[in-house]
Amino acid sequence: MNVENLKVLQLGKFYPIRGGVEKVAFDLMKGLSERGIECHMLCAAEEGEDRIILLNEHAQLICTHTWVKACATMISPSMIFTLRKICGKYDIIHVHHPDPMACLALFLSGYKGKVVLHWHSDIQKQKLLLKLYYPLQQWLLKRADVIVGTSPVYLAESPFLQHVQHKTVCLPIGVEPMRPVPEAVKALRSEYPGKKIVFSLGRLVAYKGYRFLVEAAKYLKDDFVVLIGGSGALKEELQKEIVSLNLQEKVKLLGRVSDEELPAYYGACDVFCMSSVQKTEAFGIVQIEAMSCGKPVVATRIPQSGVSWVNEEGVSGMNAEPGNAQDLARAIEAVTENEEVYRKFSEGATKRYRDMFTKECMIDKCLTIYLEL
Repeated sequence: MNVENLKVLQLGKFYPIRGGVEKVAFDLMKGLSERGIECHMLCAAEEGEDRIILLNEHAQLICTHTWVKACATMISPSMIFTLRKICGKYDIIHVHHPDPMACLALFLSGYKGKVVLHWHSDIQKQKLLLKLYYPLQQWLLKRADVIVGTSPVYLAESPFLQHVQHKTVCLPIGVEPMRPVPEAVKALRSEYPGKKIVFSLGRLVAYKGYRFLVEAAKYLKDDFVVLIGGSGALKEELQKEIVSLNLQEKVKLLGRVSDEELPAYYGACDVFCMSSVQKTEAFGIVQIEAMSCGKPVVATRIPQSGVSWVNEEGVSGMNAEPGNAQDLARAIEAVTENEEVYRKFSEGATKRYRDMFTKECMIDKCLTIYLEL
């Protein structure tokens, strides 16, 4: 396939851009379009009617009206009709999974061109949805010309991909580097004088394992403070746990951290911690955002997940047993043991980000995959 006159459609998920899946699709669209490739994105709008948002001369966001959201899926009949109408103009449709609505739209579109299936994760929680969706998922796996995954671990160990290993390829997620403003970092650190700051970021839900991070603070020395950014259903429960363990001065729930505030937290922290406990956490973009600031990462060894592949043990940080608060605390203290050890992990995190997880790396690899179809 030739790059000249190449036309690509990123298909799936929601607008506005919030979650990791749609962020990857959006970044691919934007990055490819900035190289002169016509790349559009078709997704379901959380509210409002059908509309097209022009980003530049080569990129446009095609949003379709949603009837209702059910089982983390937007029900958008308009996506089906829109894709049937426009699919013929694209050389490649790059569909992002899991998104049953996007898969159904592709199935009904009659599209004859090349299909790239981006397997972000297995469907984990919605067991009933998976039963209903399974035949369509099997069709999609067969229809795809190539299946890309965010880590070699997830591709190799997903039970749904065992019979299609011959057409899988790894495409790690890449992000723009965080750029903390020194004054904002200094101001934030001044709020916790003499403390080693452990930062974590994510929705306050069970699979993120925050109750184990809260418990881990109990085992950390008194010169540590744990800052957890994000909102979610478990906020009250976590706050009660903090109080019951008498950790009010050692663990702070920050609530939602805005995009404007976020770089300062990455810049101010000494360690970034991701305490997730389930395979639902397939990659962990927050890890590579922290690495872009040279921050060592403490993550978890979740079976069949790419999390501990992203955070290479002994290079960019350390990995603990999921659900083990004491092991989490041990790893946090180990990466900050002394200046020499800390510098090794900090430099390793920076190098791993630059070598593997920049946005440019992702666009380069994606384009290579397209051109080999």
